[in-house]
Amino acid sequence: MNLILIGINHRTAPLEIRERLWLSDNELPAALAQLKEKFFTECFIVSTCNRTELYGIVNGSKASGSRQAVADAATEMLLESRSAHDFIRKEHLYKLFDFHAATHLFKVASGIDSMVVGDIQILGQVKNHYSLAVDQNATGVHLNRLLQTALHVGKRARTETGITQGAVSASYAAVELATKIFTNLSDKKILLIGAGETGELTAKNLIDRGISSLFITNRTQARAEELVNKLDGTVVPFDQFESVLLEMDVVISSVTATGHILGIEPIRRSLKARSNTPMLLIDLGVPRNIDPIVNTLENVFLYDLDSLSKIVSRNLDRRRGEVAAINAIILEELTGLRHWFESLQVGPTISDLRDLFERVRSDEVKKHINRFATQDRELLELVTTRIINKLLHLPSTNLKNGNGESTEEQHHRVSIVRGLFGLRTHQKINPLSEDSKEE
Repeated sequence: MNLILIGINHRTAPLEIRERLWLSDNELPAALAQLKEKFFTECFIVSTCNRTELYGIVNGSKASGSRQAVADAATEMLLESRSAHDFIRKEHLYKLFDFHAATHLFKVASGIDSMVVGDIQILGQVKNHYSLAVDQNATGVHLNRLLQTALHVGKRARTETGITQGAVSASYAAVELATKIFTNLSDKKILLIGAGETGELTAKNLIDRGISSLFITNRTQARAEELVNKLDGTVVPFDQFESVLLEMDVVISSVTATGHILGIEPIRRSLKARSNTPMLLIDLGVPRNIDPIVNTLENVFLYDLDSLSKIVSRNLDRRRGEVAAINAIILEELTGLRHWFESLQVGPTISDLRDLFERVRSDEVKKHINRFATQDRELLELVTTRIINKLLHLPSTNLKNGNGESTEEQHHRVSIVRGLFGLRTHQKINPLSEDSKEE
């Protein structure tokens, strides 16, 4: 397979180290071009806040020396280009080869290798960086197949398992909690106190759940107006938000304050005015924004970050429980990938092609052999076999010789032949056998 992976991620290095090798979308084309020119016939880079990983195929003249030597040289070039020698040590990096590298990519695409298990963003990031590599003509028949399979693994993980289900952030857990309590948020009124990063993320999640009556208040009203213009909703002046509490079914607070901004009396008055219709209060503030004593009121349900963290922890445990099912998907897709890579070998393809022609010849001869005299049947076998041999001689010779083609071109030709004749490999193989992790 001749696949090399060089990477750094959240498991091997802290952010201040990882960011040294981070590549923006504008920087990726030049990096891909340089790596392909010096080391690889095909290459692909995925670079996010949690990982930078280079995948390369080594073939032909670029495969001089061991793959470990090529990996070391490519690493050296990458470190030098990022002026990172003084910061990155050997233990920050990992190098994987062949199907161990493919396995790793599939785990990345499925979300089980993410900092947050089941991360829904990573599949899109892999897809976008793959598209960028294709636009730069950096990939070929091998990496195209590998990355298309990785994207398929990611989609299967999301549709066949619960790896992305359940809130794994406090802001999303708040929305999930509101949905569980009220079932349908479309007819509920929600007040968001705080229009910062947490407030904005919460507002977006609420809109995704179908909320139509969103009210936003913030100490700096301009920021509340900015968020309302972006997401839709109604601005409430900060010094007047207590007056609208009686209309609200859900209040979510996420401001920075030295003391409680919402006490028991405004909530008590609001409950009385709304005939004790239940209210859900969610406090995302640190320090807490809502006085905990509010929770002593009947028909008031107050949740703070500690409460939400328990929900997040349970959801993460459930997601981790899906890892075994995803590993089974990965094993299945790796088996198919290995079959495909093996099918690109010339010898097995010629053999499979001859087997196909022989089956057709034999079947047809058996259908019609009784129409021939006994003394002619041996000649029929001989003549039809010679026809098959003559038909296959030139294509077999061309496949073997390659006509000066590169390995990639030859594999592309073999792939076309196998596709045209519907040649498939059916033997069961352990995708991780005979592979080396770090050479």
